[in-house]
Amino acid sequence: MKSSSTSIPRRRFLKQSAFGAGLLILPSGVISGKTSPNSKLNVALIGCGGRGLAHFDGVAGENVVALCDIDAGYIAAAAERFPGAKHYADWRECLEQEGLDAIVCSTTDHTHAHICIWAMRRGLHVYCEKPLANSVEEARMVRATYLENRGRVATQVGTQLHANHHYREIRRLIREGAIGELQAVAAWGDRKIPKDGHPPALGEPPPHLDFDLWIGPSPEHPYNPEYFAGPAPGTNCLQWNMYWDFGSGQVGDMGSHTMDLAWNALDAIAPVSVEAEGDPFNPEVTPVKLTSRFRIPANDWRPAIDLSWHQGGAMPEGPTDHALRGIHHGAMFTGSEGVLVTDSGSHCIIPNGTPRDARFTRMGTRGVDDFFGEWIAACKGGPEPSCNFDYAGLMIEMMLLGHVAYRAEKLLEYDGAAGRITNHAAANAYLSRTYRDGWPLVG
Repeated sequence: MKSSSTSIPRRRFLKQSAFGAGLLILPSGVISGKTSPNSKLNVALIGCGGRGLAHFDGVAGENVVALCDIDAGYIAAAAERFPGAKHYADWRECLEQEGLDAIVCSTTDHTHAHICIWAMRRGLHVYCEKPLANSVEEARMVRATYLENRGRVATQVGTQLHANHHYREIRRLIREGAIGELQAVAAWGDRKIPKDGHPPALGEPPPHLDFDLWIGPSPEHPYNPEYFAGPAPGTNCLQWNMYWDFGSGQVGDMGSHTMDLAWNALDAIAPVSVEAEGDPFNPEVTPVKLTSRFRIPANDWRPAIDLSWHQGGAMPEGPTDHALRGIHHGAMFTGSEGVLVTDSGSHCIIPNGTPRDARFTRMGTRGVDDFFGEWIAACKGGPEPSCNFDYAGLMIEMMLLGHVAYRAEKLLEYDGAAGRITNHAAANAYLSRTYRDGWPLVG
C-alpha cells in the first residue's frame, strides 16, 4: 500500500451522529454500546507483531475484520490466524473501515495518542499498549476525548501487571492504615539503555517495510536497520523508545508499569508542582538516570504527599540499609507508623524503630484477573475497565511532567485544570510535540 504524508478523507459522524440512538450512558461505570454480552465485536488489530501477538488469543472469540501494520510480513503472519480480515498499512485508512466496533493498538509509542484519539472520535472502543502518550498535551487530549465519550466507549491501557491481585492488596493496606497516615511515596526502576543519538542513514528499507508510515507523525529521520534490530525485528521497543521523537524513555516504558503500583493506591489528581534532575540533557535521547518529585494534593482520606519517580540508578532512601536491595522495579510507601516496600508480587511492612518486626508477604501470581477480558466485557456493556484512559491518562500526564521539569531545570508550579506551567512560561513549550504535516493529533 502506498505511503502518504497527507491527511486522508474521514467520515464525519461526531456528536449525535457519531453514536446514534443505540448508545446510552448508564450509571455505575457501565458501558452501553451497540454490542451485547452475547454478540461479537468487529475488531481491528493495529500493530500485528510484538505486543500485538499477545492479544491474538484475547480477540479470537470476536470478529477480527481488519489487520494493520507497516510491515507486510506481520500482516501475512496474522492473516493465517484471521484469514477473513482486510489488510492495511496505514492506520488512518484502517479506522475508516465501516462496521468497526473496537481496535487493539500495539503500534510504536509515538503513534499511540493519535490512534486513540482518532478511534474514540469514531465511537470505537480502544485497548492501547503503554505508554498512552509521549507528551503532557497528548496525555491530556487522550483523557479529555475519553471523558467526552465516557459511557459510550470502553478503554484500557496495557499495563497488564495491574491484573495481579497484589495491587489491590497494597491499596487495601494503605487505605486501612497499615503504616499509619500516608506521608510520602516513591517508585523506581533500574533499567539502563544508554544511547548517544539517532543512528545515521544506512541502507534502504526492505520491500515489506513502509518506513515512512513507521515514522508517522514524528519528525523525519533516515532509515537505519538498528531501529528494527533485536529479538522481535520491528517491534522491539527498546530499539527506539529511548529517543524523544519515538518514545518517552523509561518514564513511558517500565515507568508505566511500576508507577501504576503506587498510583493505584493514591486516588490522586495532577500534581501542583514538580522538579527533576538527571543526566545532562541530550536533545535526541531521553535520560538514563532521572529523579522526578511531585507534590500531590490532599484528598478526603490522606494529606498532601510527596511522590517521586527514580530511574537508571537513582534510588530513594530506604528505611534500612537493605530494605530496597534487589528490588529492580518497586515502590515504597512511607507512613506515620512505618514503611511498606513492594514490588509487583510481594511486599514487606517495616514498623518504625523495629525493623526486626518486619512482616513479609509474597503474593506471587496468585489471583490474576483477565485484564484483556475485562476490556472485552466492558465493550459489551460491562463495568468500566480498571486502567481506563481517565486513570492511566492522569498517571502518564504526571510522569511526563517530570520530563518537562528535567528540561526546564527548575521547580515548576502546575495548574492541572488548565494544563499549564504557571511560574515559568518558557517551560510550557515542553508540554507538547511537533508533528509532520498530515498527522494531526486530533483527526
